[in-house]
Amino acid sequence: MLHIYRHVTGLREFRPVVLTQKTEGDWMAETVEVIPRSSFRFLGRFFEKRTGRPWQISPGEVQAFCAALDRHDCELLHVFFGNVAVHMLPLFRKLKIPFVVSFHGSDVAGSMASPEYTETLAEIFDRAAFVPCRSEQLAHAVHKLGSPQDKLRIMRTIVPEFAGIVRPHPPSDGTWRLVQAARLVRKKGIPTTLRAFAEFTLAHPFSTLTIAGEGPLENELRALASELNIEDRVEFAGFLDQESLHGLFAGSHFFLQPSETAGGDVEGVPNAMLEAMAIGLPVFATRHGGIPEVVTEGREGLLVEEGDHAGLAQVMLRVAGDPALYEELSRHASQTIHERFSPARQVAAIEAMYREVIATP
Repeated sequence: MLHIYRHVTGLREFRPVVLTQKTEGDWMAETVEVIPRSSFRFLGRFFEKRTGRPWQISPGEVQAFCAALDRHDCELLHVFFGNVAVHMLPLFRKLKIPFVVSFHGSDVAGSMASPEYTETLAEIFDRAAFVPCRSEQLAHAVHKLGSPQDKLRIMRTIVPEFAGIVRPHPPSDGTWRLVQAARLVRKKGIPTTLRAFAEFTLAHPFSTLTIAGEGPLENELRALASELNIEDRVEFAGFLDQESLHGLFAGSHFFLQPSETAGGDVEGVPNAMLEAMAIGLPVFATRHGGIPEVVTEGREGLLVEEGDHAGLAQVMLRVAGDPALYEELSRHASQTIHERFSPARQVAAIEAMYREVIATP
């Protein structure tokens, strides 16, 4: 979770101690401690399947977490993701320090919204000092789950500065390069991207589309590209590391994000979209989730309704035919990210929230 990594490693006034039950990759945090999972967790999962109520961590795990917090003299616990916190109620009941639980998008969907989770969530919200959320739309969804309004806070993603990358300009040869970076799942709206791109190529036949990411829909999406007769103009690039992804953005002209609600799963504010905007890519997206909180119609990009591939193609064609509009959208996209999501601004906001929690009796 790159956005969590940037949050933890970006702190300046606080020394982070990362407590986790599994590790992936290398973390630069000074202290990372793995709390072993209970060997009896399968019993909790069995209980949840039978009752619908969330399983909880074991007394041994609670003891291990509390011991680690004491050992490192922690003053505050920040639990990332609501669908992790919902299994940690026994720990919250034992804590001697305040805690916050942050929500990030997919952690308000599925079982989280079920009646069987209501009682557990209510107690967590009651005990938590604050409930930070990645977007205003997400905060509204968390309020519907039961969080008191006065505990909700907006905690934006940290987007790094991209020094040395030149903001893109319209192609002199008419070869537009479009990109979408996302996990290949329903809520990312990639079929809408492919259908809109097929219409776009009727006017700009030498244009290309790169889809960066992996996921369960890849074969289905490849088949759709073939059905639309655009398979020779579409590249499925797979997973890209950050350097390669930013290079792809720097060599592109449009960023597409036609997200849609899928089984109750709604976007917060997509991180890849923010990074593309920071580089200066205009965004062509849907009025979905937290996207309109960042992309103002006609300022950083253009928006259409969910699933409207024809409308998406039309707004792309409009910008492709208006170089001055393209330049304006590009400039505002990078400016907005610099002003609202810079590391300095967001780290300061996060640390101010932490100080407020610690100072409250």
